[in-house]
Amino acid sequence: MALIQPSPHPAKTGNNSPLLLDISAANPLEILNNRPKKRRQGGMKHSALSVLTALVMMAAVPASAAGCYADYKAKQDNPLRLHYGVAEIRGTCTAANAQSELARRLAAHGWTLLNSVSVFGDDGLAQRKDSAGSNYLRF
Repeated sequence: MALIQPSPHPAKTGNNSPLLLDISAANPLEILNNRPKKRRQGGMKHSALSVLTALVMMAAVPASAAGCYADYKAKQDNPLRLHYGVAEIRGTCTAANAQSELARRLAAHGWTLLNSVSVFGDDGLAQRKDSAGSNYLRF
């Protein structure tokens, strides 16, 4: 690659002001490549650490951010008592998981689960609060 040699004749301008850039005095590669030099930071170790940090942060998100709830009907015998309620479901947000989790929780308090009506998110809580009464998020 040919380098530009300094000119034996001084550069002239039309208005007696100095040149903005005198290419003859500089290395042309520095003029063309004026980006700052980047320093490599750890390669795979840096990438693995970033991925690990992202996973830890996602795991730290509170469960209420993506709540799962189910409404249900339950009964008690002698005397017969029925109730409708809403409960938060832990684990996978499926009807099958809600059914087994609610059956266990209600049985611990002497209730038998009749059926799990539906599984829903945070957006369905407000409309069911009045209907569930004292059994709203009780079990």
